[in-house]
Amino acid sequence: MADQYRVDLSALEETMRKLNGILKDLGGAQSDARYKTTLSPNALGTGSAGVNFVEAQKLHNAHTDMKNAIESIVGHLHDVTNEFGTKTKKVHGNYQNQEADTAANMS
Repeated sequence: MADQYRVDLSALEETMRKLNGILKDLGGAQSDARYKTTLSPNALGTGSAGVNFVEAQKLHNAHTDMKNAIESIVGHLHDVTNEFGTKTKKVHGNYQNQEADTAANMS
């Protein structure tokens, strides 16, 4: 006897719903990483009377590097999650169409 497989369309719908929630959260994180983590060059101190405050510049540069890395990571996570959601939606549609075709052919 041939094995029978059945796809649970409601599970795919739940997956899509959860992925949309993740995308919404990632959109907020992406926006926060880009716009709410800025640091002005003088925020960590400045030199005075011709004295250069090297540590402040190093800290600012390190902050900028980390900010860019976080933006890149969050952007990548957003892209991967979006791609997975798109593919899940396509698979759901294909299975739904196949189910409808099978039901139509049986009647």
